[in-house]
Amino acid sequence: MAQWTSAMGAAQLARLLSSQQERPAGPGTRRPPAYRALADGIRLLVLEGRVPVAARLPAERELALALSVSRTTVAAAYEALRTEGFLESRRGAGSWTAVPAGNPLPARGLEPLPPETLGSMIDLGTAALPAPEPWLTRAVRGALDELPPYAHTHGDYPAGLPALRAMIAERYTARGIPTMPEQIMVTTGAMGAMDAICHLFAGRGERIAVESPSYANILQLMRETGARLVPVAMAEGLSGWDLDRWRQVFRDAAPRIAYIVADFHNPTGALADDDQRRRLVEAARSAGTVLVADETMTELWLDDDVEMPRPVCAFDPAGSTVVTVGSASKAFWAGMRIGWVRAAPDTVRSLVAARAYADLGTPVLEQLAVNWLFATGGWEQAVEVRRAQARENRDALVAAVRRALPSWEFEVPRGGLTLWVRTGGLSGSRLAEVGERIGVRVPSGPRFGVDGAFEGYVRLPFTVSGAVAEEAAVRLAAAARLVETGASGTGEAPRTFVA
Repeated sequence: MAQWTSAMGAAQLARLLSSQQERPAGPGTRRPPAYRALADGIRLLVLEGRVPVAARLPAERELALALSVSRTTVAAAYEALRTEGFLESRRGAGSWTAVPAGNPLPARGLEPLPPETLGSMIDLGTAALPAPEPWLTRAVRGALDELPPYAHTHGDYPAGLPALRAMIAERYTARGIPTMPEQIMVTTGAMGAMDAICHLFAGRGERIAVESPSYANILQLMRETGARLVPVAMAEGLSGWDLDRWRQVFRDAAPRIAYIVADFHNPTGALADDDQRRRLVEAARSAGTVLVADETMTELWLDDDVEMPRPVCAFDPAGSTVVTVGSASKAFWAGMRIGWVRAAPDTVRSLVAARAYADLGTPVLEQLAVNWLFATGGWEQAVEVRRAQARENRDALVAAVRRALPSWEFEVPRGGLTLWVRTGGLSGSRLAEVGERIGVRVPSGPRFGVDGAFEGYVRLPFTVSGAVAEEAAVRLAAAARLVETGASGTGEAPRTFVA
């Protein structure tokens, strides 16, 4: 049986290769042979995630025609990639991309550091900000006032408190998507929502299409359910979603579900426009794929002139294709573990029925606190505080990185909490390893990819500002110098990834 989960056409691969900017050769520098340049170009595309791991490459003759080179050149490039572990082949099944066995795969998500370590370590690992006071305290006090009637019950509400379900439904209706409380299930954060959805729709061995890159913790959750992840490469920069690639994956891989973050995508910060959302929903519906839209960042626009597109579920009025996940954790506070699912009533009933074997329900006090915020207008005021914090942090971090690391490349997102940074050819994994030793914790790109892609990236969240942002950039620059020189204390040569 073939080991590839998607296919890359010759014309598409040729376009990607042509988009790579060649570095000018210095005086006396010899250009590499054509096969070597081609092999390096494909390798870089895999490491950057622009060509997914486990993507079937075009036949040698097809690619040779698309690139206007000899078939011998392509055959030699493929052989070099096989030798280096970036290509696997089987007679009758073709050749597909891989990552060398020696490269560690991203095995865990992004767990926060213990609070006691924060004095000596600048933590850029977790995209979470402190609570927006005084709104947390006010919400908890309001919840305590509402608690007594619930204290006389058993306290288990598998679908969520009726008052909060009705409030969330009203908020969707106000956004132009008529919604009944029966279409809402309250969960323990967005992770609890995704766990329930994956177990309901995608059993062991089922395929799940995911953006490449995507949110590390969700990718790990899906791996642990036994699902097979099918990466779909993002388009260049902040332009977002390549609909031709999505349609091809829906057609060729037939995934049971697809997971997207259309609002200030984590980690890239991209924002899908109305047309991309509509076409994604149409493609998923045609393929019979459930499209899971993660809206945890939807209220975190940071520039005043941002015009937010319609929610993804607005393009699925019948509710047969789109399942929406929301959360209070990013827009309000990560310690407020309240999330929700919006879906068709029968889907919600199935999720609720399955919950008896998971966590039974979400804590009542936290649900009451979020309901208080929604009912009093405190939510909007708290989110405005959050936006101001994130905007200040974003601007400070961008300025600091540009000063300390001018060769690093990124586009500044207009919302969300993360900056997706290309590290000038340095290994993101080595930067993370060295950085932690000198007091800055940063997640490497491969954590956000499938099977080791994005080695040349790191993610920087908007969690620090002022002098701390400056110091974080200085420490990252020091880590970069150590990686470049190999003086990281491990005795190993630096790993760089450039074509």
